[in-house]
Amino acid sequence: MTFLLIVLLAVAAIAIRYLLKKPSAGAGPAKSLAAPPADLHTRAQAPAPAATPVAAAPALPAEIPTELAGWRFIDRDELAEERRWALQAELRNIPRPPLSLHKLLSPELLDSATSVEINDLILGEALIAAKVLARVNSPFYGLRRPVLSIGQAVTFLGLNAVRSISLQYLLDQSFQASSPEHKKVFDTVLSASALAGELCLKLAQRLDWPEQGSLVTQVVLSFLGQLATASLMPAERSVWIAENGLLERARAEQAQLGLAAGEIGSLLMQEWGLPGSLIEQVREIDRVLLTPPALTAPQRRSRLALCYLCARLGERLALGSLSDLCAFDPAADSSAELFYLRSYLVLPELARLIEFLHAPELGKSIQQMRLAMRPRG
Repeated sequence: MTFLLIVLLAVAAIAIRYLLKKPSAGAGPAKSLAAPPADLHTRAQAPAPAATPVAAAPALPAEIPTELAGWRFIDRDELAEERRWALQAELRNIPRPPLSLHKLLSPELLDSATSVEINDLILGEALIAAKVLARVNSPFYGLRRPVLSIGQAVTFLGLNAVRSISLQYLLDQSFQASSPEHKKVFDTVLSASALAGELCLKLAQRLDWPEQGSLVTQVVLSFLGQLATASLMPAERSVWIAENGLLERARAEQAQLGLAAGEIGSLLMQEWGLPGSLIEQVREIDRVLLTPPALTAPQRRSRLALCYLCARLGERLALGSLSDLCAFDPAADSSAELFYLRSYLVLPELARLIEFLHAPELGKSIQQMRLAMRPRG
């Protein structure tokens, strides 16, 4: 009996040792805790594959300029209600443009207007019609024979060019200078808007993009806030602000008025009753200053980049800090206002943008436009 008990205990001990050594069901082979797999770090650092490659945004350099990292735009809705009402009351003192502006910017006419409709709109404003014809007959366009009607102007220059010129003069009517300093600022801003609009139109044509009229309109309207902020500020202060780049201007505008020009422009467009979708598209342009591509809608990225680039180049050309488009190299330009733009410019849709920008015929055309511009009477 004792022998049988000893045998049973021995068998039990062997069975227990076997069970303790056997891996549990579904478990993989044992791994050493002291030696992790060689590819563990690689797997942890590798980015997840993009679900939609078309929407993937370019990567940014690791280090954001300190000027951008510590600053942001104040949203119009963040402004204290009392301050916002006071600002809107000041904006109501800016004369409303003619009703034809609303028709010119209506969604149904923005990209589908006919030459007859544009002709009728402009002829309804005799002063605007006269200014458009004077501009079309200026040395800049180099036409061989005088243009005597708006219809002829559309034939020679195209619908979008005539629309852009008309829009600039319609805005011009709302901003009459009360001092030599304000006149200087208004002249500079309007020159910048004209140059930016012309650049946008020419480049959109070369890129063969649709809705070119919308793009040019958005670029021209993006300067509306600068005109408004200048009119709200003391003359000497407005001159200093106008002579600086977007980042420096926006800082000064927010410090003095509570909002930067882009936000003030959107408030003014609301006061004027312009289409909400157009206001938002215009408002987005200056915000490229602080917005990486990944935070913009994929269908808007390349269009926003073109508008922003043209606006910044228009300013530089008007201020004289840039005289030759061929001298502009975004890769070599270290200014903070182009930091995020450089990451937009690698988008496939913009692959040839700088090539088109450096084309000799475009540079010659813009140079002629600069020389032909004269201060307003």
